[in-house]
Amino acid sequence: MYKYFFKRVIDFALSLLALIILAVPMIIFALIIKHEDKGPALFTQRRVGRGKKLFSMYKFRSMKTSTPHDVPTHLLSNPEQYILKSGKWMRKYSIDELPQIINILKGDMSIVGPRPALWNQEDLISERDKYNANDIRPGLTGWAQINGRDELEIPDKAKLDGEYVKRESFMFDILCIVKTVTSVFAHKGVIEGGTGSMK
Repeated sequence: MYKYFFKRVIDFALSLLALIILAVPMIIFALIIKHEDKGPALFTQRRVGRGKKLFSMYKFRSMKTSTPHDVPTHLLSNPEQYILKSGKWMRKYSIDELPQIINILKGDMSIVGPRPALWNQEDLISERDKYNANDIRPGLTGWAQINGRDELEIPDKAKLDGEYVKRESFMFDILCIVKTVTSVFAHKGVIEGGTGSMK
């Protein structure tokens, strides 16, 4: 019952509350970005949602407008050259992900679930198919996010996403949220321009 009804109700209620509370800080973040680099403060990327349906995911722009679009950071040549000064600390504390509250409100995403893959990350999408991880709503945070994030190899990330699918429940989601908060403040698993460095 939680997976098919109550989770969506909770997602909607909490995202609406968060949007109201964070509206002013988000406007301030947007102004900081626009002051540093002309262009929109928000940008969208085509991401893979539930049932592999594509949707537009919102993020604060943490990189210059000249950055190649729809390319994962770890595939960019010298990604540091593209990252804004404000973008560094926004990414460090995952502030650039805040606009995804809108995606949660719309029903594209959930608070907890596998992080949405880019439309062209075929390796990750294919690996997730093995674990039915493409069959649920992607999340703002997830089990793989708090167990390695950028440090994980693609097969390991997909396996953790599959583990989440099996364990999905109210209490497990609470655990993921709590661990996300501690991971963000500890900056765990964040590697600019890298992926798969965990040994």
